[in-house]
Amino acid sequence: MTDSNQTQIPDINGFFGEWGGRFVPPQLEAVIKEVEQAYLAIRQDPTFWEEYRYLLKNYVGRPSPLWRAQNLTAKLGGAQIYLKREDLNHTGAHKINHCLGEALLAKRMGKKRVIAETGAGQHGVALATAAALVGLKCEIHMGAIDIAKQHPNVIRMKMLGTKVIEVSQGGACLKDAVDSAFTDFVTNHDDTFFAIGSVVGPHPYPMMVQDFQSVVGREARAQIQEQAGRLPDYLVACVGGGSNAMGLFTAFLEDKDVAIIGVEPAGKGSQPGEHAATLTYGTPGTLHGMKTYLLQDDKGEPLPVHSIASGLDYPGVGPLHAYLKDIERVQYVSATDAETLAAFQELSEVEGIIPALESAHAVAHAIKLAPTLGKDKIVVVNLSGRGDKDIDYVAEVLGM
Repeated sequence: MTDSNQTQIPDINGFFGEWGGRFVPPQLEAVIKEVEQAYLAIRQDPTFWEEYRYLLKNYVGRPSPLWRAQNLTAKLGGAQIYLKREDLNHTGAHKINHCLGEALLAKRMGKKRVIAETGAGQHGVALATAAALVGLKCEIHMGAIDIAKQHPNVIRMKMLGTKVIEVSQGGACLKDAVDSAFTDFVTNHDDTFFAIGSVVGPHPYPMMVQDFQSVVGREARAQIQEQAGRLPDYLVACVGGGSNAMGLFTAFLEDKDVAIIGVEPAGKGSQPGEHAATLTYGTPGTLHGMKTYLLQDDKGEPLPVHSIASGLDYPGVGPLHAYLKDIERVQYVSATDAETLAAFQELSEVEGIIPALESAHAVAHAIKLAPTLGKDKIVVVNLSGRGDKDIDYVAEVLGM
């Protein structure tokens, strides 16, 4: 395997191998370049990171626990399963990690307003929270389908003083929300910071969000060594855009004995529009300012996608994930809607932990994996968010 600088940090133009870069129209080039220069400056500024770490500890509640899922482990009868409890963060998911960083950066840049896209609503809630904390106006673009599915998060955003922009064009889901937010950014960039919600988009966003999320893996690495006396054998995390997964994976990429697995949404089937498994079925293309694997038609247009989890229904994926697939450092698999729903119920009933549907994709794979391994093996699953936002939707699906 290549060294850490090559596997974790993009080159000067924002490429991980052939993936990434900055493919934006001329009117956005200078705007994104301003973000890059500002981030590279604060990346070397200890006062910024001191403030950021203070907020993670005293506002977010970090470190999040690493929980040995003893009941689930005993029931499955195989490997020891540990859950990295990002669901216990303030706002209920990993998204707050990068939203605080982006809000602090926007404030230092003199911006008055932050905008973003959201699918499941967790990024929207986290950015609304961070904006309220640091004193910025906030607007969130969200697909009409996701607004209907994620009503509790929509209400939370509004209560936090944020304006929610309903996006009804296209498929009315996450990809279309990103398109809408980019349009807003082009028009209002003078006073506005676009806080992209995953390790996607034009450079420097994939690097920046990864940096802010890397706290997850650093904590998990220290916690598993304290609790188990060694590193895990497997890491498992769900992958849509891929921020929670990169948060966990980054600290372990150089540990060749640690197998790393990303779990994509297989949805309802293998046909276009039935899934959002980009690394399973995608081909190289450009989307939202980056070169990556893309679910696209023969004209290069993004295909419609589907997942039971709103936060995963995206036709692209972060460029570092594309690179890690190519060099075979990370194995990318998938879980269906049915498997995810079963894992959602299993973890809730056996461990008393209701996971986000996004996270339940990772749990679903761990449930399949653990029984095939010996009891001396360790699997760490990133429980990226809590399922409060999903309970009404799941109850409807299950007819409860």
